Amino acid sequence: MATEKSIQQKTSEDILQLVSFKVGDEEFGIDILKVQEINRMMEITKIPDAPPDIEGVVNFRGKVIPVIDLRKRFGLPIKEQNSNTRLIVVELEKKTVGFIVDEVKEVLRIPKSITEPPPPLAVGSNAEYILGVGKLENRLLTLLDLEKVVNN
Repeated sequence: MATEKSIQQKTSEDILQLVSFKVGDEEFGIDILKVQEINRMMEITKIPDAPPDIEGVVNFRGKVIPVIDLRKRFGLPIKEQNSNTRLIVVELEKKTVGFIVDEVKEVLRIPKSITEPPPPLAVGSNAEYILGVGKLENRLLTLLDLEKVVNN
């Protein structure tokens, strides 16, 4: 007979809690437990000779953190920032990093069973960033591996 604790553990293991956001026309999801904050854009200080996708650094709660523009990282055309543009601040392997996204959509709870690995022929040069694809009712959600986005 299953105890209440084992039922809760099984339920929490089978559900993914994600923050969904858009970059270009695509919708992505990241583990909500990695997200520290979602902010409107703030002033970014440029860093000389930084890689092209590193937009610069910001002062986040007294810490200077790097900011990665996901449009540039994914090879998408540069777009003017607008009122929907957000900075998602995440904690990864004891590093705090900011990601510029076009728009934050929602917080989702989806069963892990509706996700699957990306089809091998459907992924391009950014395949190493993709953990899987979530099949929602009327859309697909690409699940990102943020550690690989930062370290590649």
